[in-house]
Amino acid sequence: MDWCHYRFRSVWNLPAAPETVYAVLEQAQDYPRWWPQVRAVAPLDERTGTARLRSLLPYDIVVTAEERRRDPGHGVLEIAMTGDLEGWARWTLTAADGGTRARYDQEVEVRKALMRRLAVPGRPLFRVNHALMMRSGRRGLVAYLEAV
Repeated sequence: MDWCHYRFRSVWNLPAAPETVYAVLEQAQDYPRWWPQVRAVAPLDERTGTARLRSLLPYDIVVTAEERRRDPGHGVLEIAMTGDLEGWARWTLTAADGGTRARYDQEVEVRKALMRRLAVPGRPLFRVNHALMMRSGRRGLVAYLEAV
């Protein structure tokens, strides 16, 4: 088992139409407005930007994200990541129960030196840290969508 390799999946049920959710999610530079653990996003060009993330554990993760797929017709947003995490992440949106089912898939290899050194003992904490970040992101997005 590669202790530095992670696969995550989160499913969020959201109270807005897929087109509305898509319009919010494609504006990555606005994530810090509604997702507290996304501390900063800085566009580098039309398809690339950097993000600084920090959840409960006392370390930042910095990644450069490059758009791989933007497909509003199929409700898909996908990025490739390099930096402290290397891999990809994808949002897939579908209509469900008068709102949207947003599935977030991520597959990454940890590159941050501290996390690699703590890979075995820290793995359960890293997974919990990610789960808490995702839970907070869902709450923030729901509140943001209800205010729009």
